[in-house]
Amino acid sequence: MFIDVRELELHPAEFAVELAPGEIDFLDAKLRQTAPLKAAGKAELVLGSLEEFRVRGHVSVEVESDCDRCLEPAKLLVDSDFELYYRPVAEGYSSDMEVGDEDAEMGFYEGDGLELNEVLREYVSLALPMQRVCQESCRGICPVCGQNRNLKDCDCHVEATDDRWAALKMLKK
Repeated sequence: MFIDVRELELHPAEFAVELAPGEIDFLDAKLRQTAPLKAAGKAELVLGSLEEFRVRGHVSVEVESDCDRCLEPAKLLVDSDFELYYRPVAEGYSSDMEVGDEDAEMGFYEGDGLELNEVLREYVSLALPMQRVCQESCRGICPVCGQNRNLKDCDCHVEATDDRWAALKMLKK
């Protein structure tokens, strides 16, 4: 569904979509959608503006990613309300410009509007945790032998080293 700013001048655009896995490209090769994404909500112009609009609604989707500790599949659920704001890319805009505080929470679009799939992709990507783990108690991979410590204990011993003193140790030799 395309959110057309000119249409929003006439009336808000309501949506209710169900997107099968693979219909949204999450731009993260490790992230896989495992169930249909369901979203419903409304896009409307922000009062006092003819080009800035707000998209709010509810989204639920189950995705899978590699666990950051053990590399096994980790199931993640996004099921929440969202509210995102968009404004057109300004004339003279370039990617190396500084972003002000008010722009940090603002998305930008080019042309006459924005694809709803882009809005949903952005929100799901932002709603995921920074560290994706299969379970909170995940013990990860042994740094010595590479064994998944959730599946089997290993007898490897890892000595804690403090590299901050490595240069002084070299002087001693």
